[in-house]
Amino acid sequence: MSKEQHPHAQSREWALQFLYQCEIEKVYFFSEAHFERFANDFQVSAPALSFMRLLVEGVFQRLSDLNETIEKQSEHWNLSRMPVIDRCILRLSAFEMLHLDTQKPIVINEAIELAKKYSTENSGAFVNGILDRLAQK
Repeated sequence: MSKEQHPHAQSREWALQFLYQCEIEKVYFFSEAHFERFANDFQVSAPALSFMRLLVEGVFQRLSDLNETIEKQSEHWNLSRMPVIDRCILRLSAFEMLHLDTQKPIVINEAIELAKKYSTENSGAFVNGILDRLAQK
């Protein structure tokens, strides 16, 4: 992780990695023990930790609503057909756009960068399209 990143950008990246790990392990709820183990194992920095926690707890608290919201915005794609990492990016970004005060263009740009870094060649455009539709609602 780049040291020049803003702490919230670092938090989003850690949150994405945590959500991805939870998805792979089929943990669909916030587990304090799981979170603490992840934070310790990956030495998540103190500045990034509190915002990361806010993000992942928020995603898990609203998982069903976020899934429904994303599916409404994704034409002809249900969540089960999406790559796991894209699902995680979309949940994370949708939560932040809908429930926090972060400016929508910042959330969308960060999501696109995460998709380019961690997912497929076309994921940036895919994530952008869904989040852009969501931002217009």
